[in-house]
Amino acid sequence: MSKFRIYVLRALSSFTKPLSRLIDQFEQLPGIGPRTAQRLALYLLRQPDEKIKNFSKALLNACEQIDQCKSCFHLTSNEICEICSNVHRNKNLLCVIADSRDLLAIERTREYKGLYHVLGGLISPMDGISPDMLQITTLVERVSKTEVSEVILALTPSVEGDTTSLYLAKLLTPFVKVTRIAYGLPVGSELEYADEVTLTRALEGRTNII
Repeated sequence: MSKFRIYVLRALSSFTKPLSRLIDQFEQLPGIGPRTAQRLALYLLRQPDEKIKNFSKALLNACEQIDQCKSCFHLTSNEICEICSNVHRNKNLLCVIADSRDLLAIERTREYKGLYHVLGGLISPMDGISPDMLQITTLVERVSKTEVSEVILALTPSVEGDTTSLYLAKLLTPFVKVTRIAYGLPVGSELEYADEVTLTRALEGRTNII
């Protein structure tokens, strides 16, 4: 155990138990370290009761009301998400991404006007994630039964992303044109952290994968 971790644990012991539990919950969130967790907990406790109640209500409502779109598996409070139900979206283009964070990143470019399909992750045997655990069968069914003419694979440039892209390309090529976005990104970087200009150029410069 690191010296810093020991210091944090000792510091937590000086807090009242409800505060320690709150800090611990924040620390379990991705990207939140001990110091940030402490700052967030102390910040919330300084807020008016009404603001904290609204925050708690919004979190509970989100957990209770948000589910997956029946068509693309993006997060939504409706049976079909706002993107899939938008009549102005290009039904011929289908962009495949790992999760909703990548969808939001691409939407920020305001350049892509097609539909999406959220896999729910990437194939990763090392992590025990096999193709049958992702929304791949539904993707093949969707492509084979709809008017989609091109599938754009927008997956993170990593070993897992490359493996998933090649796997999907082999499955989808008999039905549709399959391309992959060009990357102005370092290998291993996350798609969600790319800026809008880089993502726009990547979409415009997509190439055939097979």
